[in-house]
This record gives sequence, structure tokens and C-alpha cells, in this order.
Amino acid sequence: MKKTVLIYIENENKYLLILKQKKDMNQNKYSGVGGKIEPGETAYEAAVRETKEETGLTIKPIFKGIVHFHQGAYEEHMTLFKAYEFEGKLQASDEGDLFWIDKNELKKLPMWEGDYYFIEKLENEDIFEMHLYYEGEKLIKIE
Repeated sequence: MKKTVLIYIENENKYLLILKQKKDMNQNKYSGVGGKIEPGETAYEAAVRETKEETGLTIKPIFKGIVHFHQGAYEEHMTLFKAYEFEGKLQASDEGDLFWIDKNELKKLPMWEGDYYFIEKLENEDIFEMHLYYEGEKLIKIE
């Protein structure tokens, strides 16, 4: 099972999103920034590192929840963070292009369908856990 982190940085009712350019399952989709948790690294440490690598920013992550992705034999355990506090100068990486997107515009963007569901939960104070089941790119079940 792949273990990852995903971070949504918020500022002035906008999220910092990356339009992934890497040739993988996320290519040409928008998402928060993030990536794999390295061996010996905590999810919190991975969130700080991945954000720095992909954006140039240093953040103070706030744990929001766990999302489990199921797609055939592929399984991913993603730890989700939000950040309001950040320092540094925004800079591009080879992962993709960065955009500040108004929260009201998110549903107009190409994303994994399940992302819309957990992004809504970022607005709540409660920590959550959910399972997203896909067949190909089609979301078939949420638990």
C-alpha cells in the first residue's frame, strides 16, 4: 500500500493547487500539493518536505483526516493536511504548475471526483476518515 500526504494551503478564500504534469495517474489534474511518505518519515514531516519541494513554501500543517483510495489492486493511504500559515517565496517545480484557485471555482476543474468530497470536509473542524472506491477513473463508492 502506498502512503502519501496531500496538503491544501489556504489564503484569502483560495487554495494553492498544482496542475500535475508528471506522466502518472494524476497528469492534467488539479490537486493539493504532496507526495509519498519516505521511510522513517512521519506524515507531518512529509507534508512539510513535499510542500517545500513543490512550492518553495514552508508551512505549519494541520491534520485533517485520512483518505483511503481503492482502485483495483492499487491502494493508497493518504494523510490530509491543511495549512493557513506559510513562509517563503512561491516557486515552480517539475511536478506541475501552481495556481491560487478560489474555493468556489474548484468544481469546474479537472480533478479526481473523490477530491471534491474530501475538499468539502476541509471546511469542518472535525477530523475525518473516508474510503474512495474507483473503477478506472470513475468513482463508484464512498464510505
